[in-house]
Amino acid sequence: MDIMIKLGISAVFGLIIGLERELKRKPVGLKTSLVISVVSCLLTIVSIESAYMFPDSDNVRITMDPLRLAAQIVSGIGFLGAGVILRRGNDSISGLTTAAMIWGAAGIGIAVGAGFYIEALVGVALLIISVEFMPYLMKMVGPKQLREKEIMLQLFIRDKIQIEKAINTLMERKYIIRRIRIKDLDNGDHLVQILVAVDYRDKTTDVYSSVSSLEGVKKVEIESMS
Repeated sequence: MDIMIKLGISAVFGLIIGLERELKRKPVGLKTSLVISVVSCLLTIVSIESAYMFPDSDNVRITMDPLRLAAQIVSGIGFLGAGVILRRGNDSISGLTTAAMIWGAAGIGIAVGAGFYIEALVGVALLIISVEFMPYLMKMVGPKQLREKEIMLQLFIRDKIQIEKAINTLMERKYIIRRIRIKDLDNGDHLVQILVAVDYRDKTTDVYSSVSSLEGVKKVEIESMS
């Protein structure tokens, strides 16, 4: 009965973590987190129980580490985490939070399997608070850098002279330019890729309207990085 309770509790905690990822349409959702948490709990129980299953005898003394399997869970879960980390075409990395949540789901399962129910409950609560509420709190009261979001702009400009004018106009509008890349196209146009930081309250559509009205800009492609 104790084992069933542990598996049930780990399933509930895994469900909570997976639900948070599922609501955000992340690669690892409810089912994956649920499986990770339950199996981590099960392996921890097996590891602990098997350590005391073999009695000592006069001829052989068996010594086993009760958390030997649990230690392998922590390292082995890294393969799943690596599978959800993606590199986009614009050199940005995504999936780190999801990978961390996978690791967290395994840790919660291990804690429940070892009998640390209260610690596991607090851990789940802190995980949800960290990924759901802390970002909004930091945007309200945190440093200026945390109250910004990055937007990648791709401007197609015909005249070279207009490139500098467009950049100066962006700076006048209080956009913080992080990176600039200029590429000559075969048709004679110039592709200007600019990574800018704007206030998190600014809508991406408003930035698009502002940039598309710049003089000399033939075409605009825009992508919000956060």
